[in-house]
Amino acid sequence: YMVLPMYNGGELFTILKRERRFSEERTRFYAAEIACGLGPLHKNGIIYRDLKPENLLLDTDGHIGLTDFGLSKRVGPDEKSQTFCGTPEYLAPEILDRKGHGFACDWWSLGMLIYEMLTGLPPWYTRDRKKLYSRLRSAPLEFPSYISPDARELLSGLLTRDPAKRLGSHKDAHDIVSQPF
Repeated sequence: YMVLPMYNGGELFTILKRERRFSEERTRFYAAEIACGLGPLHKNGIIYRDLKPENLLLDTDGHIGLTDFGLSKRVGPDEKSQTFCGTPEYLAPEILDRKGHGFACDWWSLGMLIYEMLTGLPPWYTRDRKKLYSRLRSAPLEFPSYISPDARELLSGLLTRDPAKRLGSHKDAHDIVSQPF
């Protein structure tokens, strides 16, 4: 069983849809809390695998909580999961290509989520699933002009298609929270 505290501030999904996008300051706060939540999961050998706005709840003070661990999986230190699972818009290329995936897929999803918080949509978004998968695998990452250089650097690191080179693949959450953004 897993017991979670009361999160009565609503889903991040609902709030983001209402407000369309968040400031960099607010996005930074949420991203740091999410990274600090994923870090202990990874240290305990758990890949979350379903990071998306619908699975993030806010408490009355505005702090983020991860929920819905239905796709999470425990893996050994050098083990990779082979399961094709997750929400299409947030899937890491290694999951799409069925190459096996580890903790780095959560950092990819965090990049997708940060981009969505800053712009209102995940990068490469389309309703056409075939086009979406093609874009996730190979389309260039483009930024609106209002995205700061620090945010661009973080997003470029998180949305690196090679999981071995992706930000977070070396020191896990420490790689992310030590970024200038």
